[in-house]
Amino acid sequence: MARVTVWNEYRHERESDAVAEVYPDGIHAVVADALREGGHEVRTATLDEGPEHGLTEAVLDDTDVLVWWGHAAHDEVRDAVVDRVHERVLDGMGLLVLHSAHYSKIFRRLMGTSCSLKWREAAERERLWAIEPSHPIADGIGEAIELDETEMYGERFDVPAPDTLVFTSWFEGGETFRSGCCYRRGNGRVFYFRPGHETYPIYYDEDVRRVLRNAVGWAEPGDGPTPEFGNADPREEIDTSDDRTVH
Repeated sequence: MARVTVWNEYRHERESDAVAEVYPDGIHAVVADALREGGHEVRTATLDEGPEHGLTEAVLDDTDVLVWWGHAAHDEVRDAVVDRVHERVLDGMGLLVLHSAHYSKIFRRLMGTSCSLKWREAAERERLWAIEPSHPIADGIGEAIELDETEMYGERFDVPAPDTLVFTSWFEGGETFRSGCCYRRGNGRVFYFRPGHETYPIYYDEDVRRVLRNAVGWAEPGDGPTPEFGNADPREEIDTSDDRTVH
């Protein structure tokens, strides 16, 4: 099982009665419980846990998959911490980016785009179609996930074309959205999953919780060979006396 760190701003839950009613112990606590149900070893970290936001070198070195939820305080995340997370993803740590964390510094860094989209809060119905039903992240999910009340996210979603698109959403108001996007960055795997909102009980939904568990299993590092970079000795016997190099 994977070692998972669930990161959350943990601001709305402490500042809004409406949010605290849905997530009294924080969104991170509910997401962490969902992952523990899958047998994963889970810790949590939040924005206000010291100058490193709970994401110290020691914590990240002990993390196979980092789950990121943010909304209102993206700009408060220190660039040095973003640099650290970015480096760990390139080295092989998995990253799950949830809902409004599409605007997080780390996701925008990894995508190289604005990650902008359309949105609307109208408590409308969403249907997430599993368009790659054989993908590990969709394991155990039926043809679609039905959510009665959600925040709408609509195209265009300004991200690179995903390596694999696992879910696509339809909303009651008519919009569609790429809601389950898989990427590889360096040695790391990144999954963006759209559902989730601070005033809707999305992370209590059993299908959503199953997707989160599946995504951690997909994103955790494998046991493949570690790539080597830089100047390399030849594998076969060759003449290496060429002196035209300027390195």
